[in-house]
Amino acid sequence: MGLTFIASVTASSSATLSFTSGIDSTYNEYLFQFVNMHPATDGAHIEFQFNASGGSGFNETITSTAFRANHTEDGSSSALAYQTSRDQAQGTGYQDLVAGVGNDNDQSTSGILTLYDPASTTYVKHFMSRGVMSHDDQHIMDYYIAGYVNTTSAIDEISFSTDGGNIDAGTIYMYGVS
Repeated sequence: MGLTFIASVTASSSATLSFTSGIDSTYNEYLFQFVNMHPATDGAHIEFQFNASGGSGFNETITSTAFRANHTEDGSSSALAYQTSRDQAQGTGYQDLVAGVGNDNDQSTSGILTLYDPASTTYVKHFMSRGVMSHDDQHIMDYYIAGYVNTTSAIDEISFSTDGGNIDAGTIYMYGVS
């Protein structure tokens, strides 16, 4: 597997970070690496949504599943759980990538989101992600999200945002996978 760097976007008190070019038929797989995403609002959810080629707005229909593992800083509790409030059943809203990121100076989230065969006009578009974050309640969390965009139209744009407030800092890198 080889990665080809395509583009990056860096937050600076940004409401959204988007890639509006570079997703096409060149690669069958695109990898988005998000590094030290730091929200302005404590407990923020970092989210993403797609736009189909020729579409207007980031509002594609998504079906997804989510689960997480967590452990508190003081070692008092840990868990592995399905996150019913983080998945979508044919929803058109932004999909949580991670939820509850703290905004203390030492808190952030990093991880990878992979989009498969976005240029296909035959099949739905599958995605999966894994992110780790410092939760606002002093937990470390490992988030897993997977699903599909329920369209046979090509996907050529992606947007990242929070459920409230801005993304103060962080960089997202986009790679083509060959």
